Amino acid sequence: MYTELINRHISDPEQHLKVFDKNSVYLPTKKIGKNNPKADEIKADNAARQEWNRTTDMALLSGISEAKILEVKRTEIHEKTSQFIKSKGWLPGLFRSIVSKAKDFLQNLIREHDMPPKPVLEIDMAEFRTMQKLMIKAQDKAKEIRHLQDTVLPKLKQQIADTKGIFKGKERKALTEQIQRTEKAIAEKLDKLPDVLKEDGYSDVQAFMATYRKAEAVVEQYNRDLAAWERQVREKQKPTQKEQAKPPERESVLKRLRQLQAEGKQRNPPRQRKKSFDRDSR
Repeated sequence: MYTELINRHISDPEQHLKVFDKNSVYLPTKKIGKNNPKADEIKADNAARQEWNRTTDMALLSGISEAKILEVKRTEIHEKTSQFIKSKGWLPGLFRSIVSKAKDFLQNLIREHDMPPKPVLEIDMAEFRTMQKLMIKAQDKAKEIRHLQDTVLPKLKQQIADTKGIFKGKERKALTEQIQRTEKAIAEKLDKLPDVLKEDGYSDVQAFMATYRKAEAVVEQYNRDLAAWERQVREKQKPTQKEQAKPPERESVLKRLRQLQAEGKQRNPPRQRKKSFDRDSR
């Protein structure tokens, strides 16, 4: 209520305050005040939350449904946290451990889930073609990350496990440095993944994917209706009835696509802020 009241007096929409959506697939990070005695613990918790958020972006682009991610978040994070607190009380590092295991659980789901096929640019609708191109761009980046996570990194770790003996020190050191570089590259690519969509006005991967799925359904329904109309005119309608048959209205579909895009970009709009307050500062 206070947020809504404040926002009424802020003319610039990009500067509007927002309350974190508890139904989001993401986890909010906590802000750290000055001289906070628990600053180190909060930083560590925030790092775990950000790892979950990055993994969530990968899950969405890998085709895992928002409902499934929310289910994992509820069962593997919220419920387990509640159970541990009831049985053992609050322990330092408890939440980090639970979130880390939930992230690993979600990563296993991603590994088991094949990347969805790239959209085929066959639809003659500029609005949806733009979204398809954006989807392809985001999926390509997600595939790069998955290749590093699922192929390159495990192979390097296996190599270092097989490199034994007192005379293999230099080789192990080189492999260790290569693993560190690969892990750093993965982290950097995960951080930059939402930026692909933010450039087009979407606040995060969840907002884009929700809009894309709705737009996809609208276009698919239009194509089905159009195919049915063409078949009806071609095969079933009599010559006198052809004049009465009307194709589905293309303009109404375009209007709906534009409406969906506008709604998706308005959902938790990105704010101009310092670099330290990025998407994960929820």
